[in-house]
Amino acid sequence: MALPIVRFRHQDQTRWGLLDGTHIQPITVPCTTTSELIELGYAGVQSCLATDQDKVDVGNVALLSPITTDAKVLCQGANYRQHMIDSGMNPDDKSFNMFFTKSSASITGPTGRIVKPRHVELLDYEIEMTLVLGKRTQAPVQVTDDNLHEYVAGICIGNDVSARDVQIPQMQFHKGKSYRTFCPLGPVLCLLDKSEMHYLHEMQLRLTVNGDTRQQDSTDNLVFKPAETLTEYSQVQDFAPGDVLMTGTPSGCALGLPKPALVKMVGLLPEAKKWQLFVKSQKRREHYLQAGDVVESTITSLDGRLHLGTQRHTVADEATSQ
Repeated sequence: MALPIVRFRHQDQTRWGLLDGTHIQPITVPCTTTSELIELGYAGVQSCLATDQDKVDVGNVALLSPITTDAKVLCQGANYRQHMIDSGMNPDDKSFNMFFTKSSASITGPTGRIVKPRHVELLDYEIEMTLVLGKRTQAPVQVTDDNLHEYVAGICIGNDVSARDVQIPQMQFHKGKSYRTFCPLGPVLCLLDKSEMHYLHEMQLRLTVNGDTRQQDSTDNLVFKPAETLTEYSQVQDFAPGDVLMTGTPSGCALGLPKPALVKMVGLLPEAKKWQLFVKSQKRREHYLQAGDVVESTITSLDGRLHLGTQRHTVADEATSQ
């Protein structure tokens, strides 16, 4: 049975617990990091439930990211069929993943503020099912649906917040996606056992801005599934328990790509002029995030048995974020 784990602060203490509706059952574990928690294993965590302690009301705690900042944040780009099509790609022609990383300094909790840096004009959102890895590797591995449970300990909600006017004109994926607060994770880290790995293909994603649905899709539409993705990524990356892999975002982002003919024409312009026009055209799109916008994200299983909680953030300009 899946274990919906949360990390929370209560009475000046940071603790782990099992979410049970609107209450949290504390877990007595000597762990300060996600890595240490994962290394206990599914059965180890289950055995540490502090049933002799009173449950805590969720409304009386501060929910924190269940992923601590020692984790590596690994990412996939353009991994949903419709998102690929909207980006001018044919999903059936793709034979390899787009990989990049985010800084662990970008990790933030499931509620609070997303801070828009002063120089950023094109702030975008990307809801993503996020795999929480469970096995240490030091060489390429062959991951299959049969051994996937050895490498994936659980899942959580991630939001790959992106500064498009840094990411694209500067050709800086890592920088444009790694400002502080640009990686909200949680609130629930749902630990899965072997029999529950099928849920990775059945999760329903939804992101709203000010109540308006912007992104909605199912992980059934992932082009590169978790097993093949981990196999490919392991060729260039070692994994550790507690690391996360953000598996790509559905269509519906604020970013709008121009038609190929226009791209070809604009490509003849000097660099500075080309990117000036790019930013100017993107600013006409109304979906980019502005101070005061409220972003909410939910991920649930198709059968309703798994619920990864709800992220809720308000966008704040850097100058007013304190």
